[in-house]
Amino acid sequence: MSLKRTLVGLFRSHEGTSDRAKEPALKTRYYNLTKDKGWEEVSSTLKKIPGYKVLHEVQSVGEIILEKKTAFGRTLDITVSVLNTSPSRCAVDIYSASRGSLGDLGANYRVIMRLYDSLDKKLGKHKLD
Repeated sequence: MSLKRTLVGLFRSHEGTSDRAKEPALKTRYYNLTKDKGWEEVSSTLKKIPGYKVLHEVQSVGEIILEKKTAFGRTLDITVSVLNTSPSRCAVDIYSASRGSLGDLGANYRVIMRLYDSLDKKLGKHKLD
């Protein structure tokens, strides 16, 4: 992680992915899977990652709400969205926010990268560039 990301984390306590993200690592991930199959794969993968607690799942909307406690005792609230973009393609976006008023020192960025790495390992053969 870069010094720039840590400095941004002094003031910002949230991070999210989107199609319009300036940083390539924070762009939406697309997979050659139907939304239902993508949901099953993403949900099962997230449940197996140690340190993350699944709080709520709404398959009809395509959202999974996770919680993670940091080493410093802060709590991160994470929303993973699985969206249908075409009949055989789905997108995965992640939003992470820290509880509290101070910055996160890049913790939300690291969480998003870790979740995307786990999903890419599981769904790598279906990933679109």
